[in-house]
Amino acid sequence: MANHLHEHHHHEHGHEHGCDSCCSHEHHHHDGLKGQITQIIITIALLIAAVYIEHHFQLPTWQLLLVYLIPYLLIGHETLHEAIEGIVHGDAFNEHFLMSIATIGALCIGFLPNAETEFLEAVFVMLFFQVGELFEGYAEGKSRESIAHLMDIRPDLAHVERNGNLSDVSPENVKIGETIVVKPGEKVPLDGLVLEGNSALNTIALTGESLPRDIQKGDEVISGCVNLSGVIKVRATKSFGESTVSKIINLVEHASERKSKSETFITRFARIYTPIVVFAAIALAILPPLISGDFLTTFPTWLYRALLFLVVSCPCALVISVPLTFFGGIGGASRKGILIKGANYMDILSKIDTVVFDKTGTLTHGQFAVEAVHPDMFDEHHLLHLAAHVEHYSTHPIGAALRDAFPDEATDGCIVSDTEEVAGQGIRAKVGNVLVCVGNTKMMDAIGAKWHDCHHVGTIIHVAINGEYAGHIVINDKIKEDSASAIQMLESLGVHRTVMLTGDRKEVGEDVAKKLHLAEYHAGLLPNDKVDIVEMLLKEKGNDKTLAFVGDGINDAPVLARADVGIAMGGLGSDAAIEAADVVLMDDKPSKIPLAIRIARRTLGIARQNVWFAIGVKIAVLILATFGLATMWMAVFADVGVTVLAVFNAMRALRVK
Repeated sequence: MANHLHEHHHHEHGHEHGCDSCCSHEHHHHDGLKGQITQIIITIALLIAAVYIEHHFQLPTWQLLLVYLIPYLLIGHETLHEAIEGIVHGDAFNEHFLMSIATIGALCIGFLPNAETEFLEAVFVMLFFQVGELFEGYAEGKSRESIAHLMDIRPDLAHVERNGNLSDVSPENVKIGETIVVKPGEKVPLDGLVLEGNSALNTIALTGESLPRDIQKGDEVISGCVNLSGVIKVRATKSFGESTVSKIINLVEHASERKSKSETFITRFARIYTPIVVFAAIALAILPPLISGDFLTTFPTWLYRALLFLVVSCPCALVISVPLTFFGGIGGASRKGILIKGANYMDILSKIDTVVFDKTGTLTHGQFAVEAVHPDMFDEHHLLHLAAHVEHYSTHPIGAALRDAFPDEATDGCIVSDTEEVAGQGIRAKVGNVLVCVGNTKMMDAIGAKWHDCHHVGTIIHVAINGEYAGHIVINDKIKEDSASAIQMLESLGVHRTVMLTGDRKEVGEDVAKKLHLAEYHAGLLPNDKVDIVEMLLKEKGNDKTLAFVGDGINDAPVLARADVGIAMGGLGSDAAIEAADVVLMDDKPSKIPLAIRIARRTLGIARQNVWFAIGVKIAVLILATFGLATMWMAVFADVGVTVLAVFNAMRALRVK
């Protein structure tokens, strides 16, 4: 079964992820299952016929063997072929080899003196092994299908404007700079810039968020989102291979290649364990009859026990279910907008004890916004209205914040003239007949306006009208809506230390830390200082505990790389974030960090359940087999039954609450 799984993985990674190949793969998968079911039904019919012949015709042993060989070879030819292939390629000790030896041994027992024929058991072991393969193939196909549907973000077509006509082409064939038309209900095929039209985008497949995102001319859009309302024209800014959707599909597909500690342990364990089991079975078959002194009489009994031992000890349940659990966990997380780049990061995430946050763009939005308006003249609305007009032509982020706070300034009919930017002070302009000065205290002093301050933390913008002080506006970087709840949830998960690092002034860092109830913060840092602090925190944490750094992935690359696990705010497809981090949050929400930890812990929990369940049942039946208390049916359950149950348990990792 393990070989079957590895081939399956190899096949998945080998083909291009085009729509046709995905469909054909799914088609082949369903055809394969149908073929297996047909084979099992025919084998059962032949087996019933063989049992009837055995009971109604007194055939000699060799003729009876020929009758049972027909269903045996029909159901077991693939397993025998895999066993021979394994021997040829130097991988003799695989589960196909164990099954082949056990069943061939059972077929041969009947020819020993004083031994009963075990033909029926031999065919049944092979039949149940194939039933196990069928269930495993079905479960694995289901989990891959679930991930494919949940990650159903690959666009099929792009409508490209060429020579005045619309051509339907594959997204791979669209060149950078070409104009694409996206109609309502269609997926955005490539990353680009909106040239025409307004709409709302459904980003659920990328971010796990159901709230649509409004877009208009000049906005950036990313591939994989679904256009909900209007027709939009988009200029492609990236080729398909470089687009967000392509990178995400690639990440999820190849995440299973980075094995977790549990997976590498299981692989190493199976490599050492299987030869030991084979030699132990040989010893069990030969030594007790030799010791008893009556070799010929007791050998069939001990050979039968040794064959049971082989069937029971097959490590299929472990080799299959553990990687499948991690595969499911990664798929379940990706559906929530959390991209975990490998199963090894699941181990690290589950042991997080310290989380270090960058402030700007991680705990805060990283964009200036008006926090408070304190007028000395007029009301808040009118003061904002005048300041927004003066800042109309400013390229400074503070100008953008004032314009965003008063979006009607472009349409209210006021005439702005004589705009003048004073370096290091601010801007002045005439709004109608009124001279408005917007700037810092230096500007107020220069025009003789008697200003006063407030006790807000942030950037204070003073406003004077016709030389007289009119009030001030507080501009600040807004804290994200879910930052406080994210820190609370981390504490409830047992994360003992949450630390904030920022390059901002001490009072700004202190203010954010106080609002978020963070016990520890470091302000006024350069990128190198952040690395030094993370180094210090890494030395202070427990040996079996891990440290996560959460940043926006662009200027935090050195720290993301240094932490045990780097978590980046993906900013709906920021390239640097996807490259630098081990975990990417596609919607920039800090509350996804505790969710990622919960998913990792649950995935590891399911993997452990499978390991202990499989080992427990196998040890119990092995002990019974050694003392002659186990039957072939028990052996079949201990191998195939346990594998099927472990695989279905592994599928639970896909579902994330």
